[in-house]
Amino acid sequence: MQHQARKRFGQHFLTDSGVIDAIVRAIAPRPGDAMVEIGPGLAAMTQPLVERLGRLTVIELDRDLAARLRQHPQLDVIESDVLKVDFAQLPERLRVVGNLPYNISSPILFHLLPFAGRVLDQHFMLQKEVVDRMAASPGHKDYGRLSVMLQWRYDIEALFDVPPEAFDPPPRVMSAIVRMTPWPQPAALDPALLEELVAVAFSQRRKLLRHSLGRWLEARGFAGAFDLQRRAEEVPVAEFVTLAQSLQ
Repeated sequence: MQHQARKRFGQHFLTDSGVIDAIVRAIAPRPGDAMVEIGPGLAAMTQPLVERLGRLTVIELDRDLAARLRQHPQLDVIESDVLKVDFAQLPERLRVVGNLPYNISSPILFHLLPFAGRVLDQHFMLQKEVVDRMAASPGHKDYGRLSVMLQWRYDIEALFDVPPEAFDPPPRVMSAIVRMTPWPQPAALDPALLEELVAVAFSQRRKLLRHSLGRWLEARGFAGAFDLQRRAEEVPVAEFVTLAQSLQ
């Protein structure tokens, strides 16, 4: 039976076989890899992945699609909202892949952040604009909260763009594939503190940091050295991390 894409789930099904092949090659699945696919949809990518892996765990919110996926003997289906899935219950050295629903892609990326220590790598299809922000360097217009909060924990690599016509129905935006590889020894810090610090820093991104972060640091009794005569977008990730560590 034909499945109608559901707007509320942000469904856009990948149909271009050339693009699917390119993604699978980028992921390079090997037999026995512990892999989970978020939002398998109509299994366009699921099929070539499971053929190479032997077994695959999939997370699918859509009840009809989950029922369809359960008919595949090599799939372990978790019928759930991915934001409610405890990834600590899944195997270590996990490889995470997926065509993420664009309407909740950032919340999914932040939901996965605490589990980065258990993850080998992540390959996602996202809106190109989001991938550009994730991978942006200091001084670039796309560099912001998302860049800092993800780059302190992952090496982020934008792989290639995917045009709207590769999907059914086609989204109104360009898409892109990103690879996220957790850093082996992350900086020891409180992520909630870093998140608050970065949010304050970028709250007035056109102004010098002394107007936003300066006041916040003053309220915390910070007496260390930090150059506040620049904008948030000029500060490298490592400096935000060092500042957060000095406040702990």
